[in-house]
Amino acid sequence: MAMIEGVEVEVDPEAVVVTSRAPLVVLSSAVVNGGFVTARSVVNLHVGRDLACETAVATLAAFARRRTVPEPWVGLLTAAWTERAEVAAETAQGLTALAVVTVGLSHPVSAGLSPPAPARPGTINTIVVVDAAPEPAAMVNLATSVTEVKALVLGARGVRDHAGAAASGTSTDAVVIAATGRGASRPFGGPISDVGWVVARAARTALEAGVERWLDERR
Repeated sequence: MAMIEGVEVEVDPEAVVVTSRAPLVVLSSAVVNGGFVTARSVVNLHVGRDLACETAVATLAAFARRRTVPEPWVGLLTAAWTERAEVAAETAQGLTALAVVTVGLSHPVSAGLSPPAPARPGTINTIVVVDAAPEPAAMVNLATSVTEVKALVLGARGVRDHAGAAASGTSTDAVVIAATGRGASRPFGGPISDVGWVVARAARTALEAGVERWLDERR
């Protein structure tokens, strides 16, 4: 599998940890340090289904200290089994994207149809690192492309919310797009751009495997 120089992925029952020797530009919906930030690490921590949301910062910080995770870091939480994370990479036109996905489908929802409700820990967390220099708007394009891929993968497998509508995700999904900043500036990151294509392909491969695994284990 093609990987990205200077970027490492650790997968175990406690967490998925993605680290980079050099700072990454990150756009994410992470529960801790989300938004546009610079980070050395991304942590996707396995937690129990009864974890109180207000303890997220302290829980992630304690793990990061214990594991000496390089700072600054971006933190996600999931009740999905992190040791079952799916990792995929895609390379094309001199660009490489690496996707790491954890999948839990206990609480599927249909965006725009499922009514507001308390957040539940059924989660698809998607982390993508791309060895490129997308501009801020292109980073938003990439996050959108990954979200489109997720909805398409769920639709292809016939995943439905509890009311029977086609699921677009789960109640607490998160997405992380991280870029090394190497190479020429990319102003556009839609799915038919070169950088968008490799990101969407890597995300699709990992998401398809993760969704398939979750469904197979419950047949």
